[in-house]
Amino acid sequence: MRKALVIGINHYTNVSPLFGCVNDSFAVKAMLDRHADGSVNFGVKHLVATGPNALCGRDEMREAIKSLFDGDGEVSLLYFAGHGHIESTGGYLCSSDVQSGNDGVPLSEIMIMANQSRIQNRVIILDSCHSGVAGGSALQQKVAEINDGVSILTASTAEQYATEANGAGVFTNLLVDALGGAAGNLVGDVTPGGVYAHVDQSLGPWAQRPVFKTNVNRFVSLRKGQPPLELADLRRLSDLFPDSGHHFQLDPTYEPERHESWEENPNGVPAPIPENNEVFSVLQKYNRVGLVVPEGAPHMWHAAMESKAVRLTVLGEHYRQLAAKDLI
Repeated sequence: MRKALVIGINHYTNVSPLFGCVNDSFAVKAMLDRHADGSVNFGVKHLVATGPNALCGRDEMREAIKSLFDGDGEVSLLYFAGHGHIESTGGYLCSSDVQSGNDGVPLSEIMIMANQSRIQNRVIILDSCHSGVAGGSALQQKVAEINDGVSILTASTAEQYATEANGAGVFTNLLVDALGGAAGNLVGDVTPGGVYAHVDQSLGPWAQRPVFKTNVNRFVSLRKGQPPLELADLRRLSDLFPDSGHHFQLDPTYEPERHESWEENPNGVPAPIPENNEVFSVLQKYNRVGLVVPEGAPHMWHAAMESKAVRLTVLGEHYRQLAAKDLI
């Protein structure tokens, strides 16, 4: 069972409104609803506050978060876009009815719910100011207190504000891009670690800095995107490279292209062989995604025409082992 709670709050009764959070929440919900192939992903509960007659109050929000982490299941994901508040007693997510901020839902309480949950994987994603305080020790903020299976990804550090641009949260825009496939691995899985890497690289050193805290044995997949390789081709890695350190020897019969000015068999260069051309096409795909590199040649074409070999990269060896163990 995979369930997600997505919250977007624009309207606040007593504090300044926000303008992009509801749209952000709809964008995140659309990504979490289904995988790239259209199959069902998360069962999503969506709470929004758009105006005086459509509020998301503290009690409703707290009860929804409690329900999210209740019971058993594979993964529970909380996404919140709205005001955040911080003071000496800790951080808070601000519901529509807050008066001062510290009457919102305490992050410490949310962390207790997540840490004590029986759900295998608990993922908390916060696009709010000061959200980096989540998961920190009450007495020593730089020390995270998170149980096994918990991951936290926030838009900014405890000291920073989360910014908007063009009517959308900067962080959430990158999050949606990551879920859409920009952070996917070679089998299409988008993990919390992949999302953080994408956001981290995109924001750069001078903008707001995302925070990532995790305590897991392995990352859960948040969404299955379109893999850059056909999985059938990826599974062939262990056939083409039967053991670690194997070099695949090429020769001109693997390369189908010949210069138009060449004769059919100039200087004894053998003609292309269709079966080898098919294998070479797969090897070129591997090269484009960083799984193999040519030895002693600048490009794959030169490797074939000069009878060089190709070898696996470190990433290629990782996927070769997965293929050999029938884990792809």
